[in-house]
Amino acid sequence: MDFINFIVNLLHDPRTIIAGWIATLGPGLVYTPLFLVVFVETGVVVFPFLPGDSLLFAAGVFSADGGGLNIFATLIVFYAAAILGNTSNYWIARFFGSRIIDSGEVKALTPERMAKLDHFFAKYGGLTIIITRFMPFFRTFAPFVAGTGHMNFGKFTVFNAIGGVAWVSLFVLVGYFFGGIPFVQEHFEVIILGIVGVSVLPALIGAVKGALAARAKKKEAK
Repeated sequence: MDFINFIVNLLHDPRTIIAGWIATLGPGLVYTPLFLVVFVETGVVVFPFLPGDSLLFAAGVFSADGGGLNIFATLIVFYAAAILGNTSNYWIARFFGSRIIDSGEVKALTPERMAKLDHFFAKYGGLTIIITRFMPFFRTFAPFVAGTGHMNFGKFTVFNAIGGVAWVSLFVLVGYFFGGIPFVQEHFEVIILGIVGVSVLPALIGAVKGALAARAKKKEAK
């Protein structure tokens, strides 16, 4: 229950969570939980719901002058977390992927999501790793699917690094440069919800399209 409350609070108001970490852990150790949240979201296939985009944005806000974080340290820590997380996910799938999928224990690995990612890999190849960085849920599953046989590790590493740097840079630097604007400060929670909503939108559109396609196939079969 405490973990669920933590996730809800992190999704709703990452600014308060980060401020608490800065006050409690200090300017050095505060980067540890920041690293762990992004690493776990991208590296452990059962945690796709962790708030990567909004956390990066909020950390960028705190990386501005007087915020308690250093912009260069923030970027480096998140680059490492994003790239190493995907790498971990890839190797978990490489060794245990088929067993995890066949067990059915990971409910988030639905046939629809797997089929969608198969389509992405067939259409875009390695660019899938970059594209899905900006899509919650799919950014957690893409390296897992890549590790099950869609891509060799060398090629994966190149696209993983490019995608990780692009994703982190975008959200952190937007927070860094625009987070201090009074309008952003006054409507921070609404903006965070907006970021989450825009990030999730492609996945929702894909789910709706998949549902409509499945319904159309059922009608044709009848």
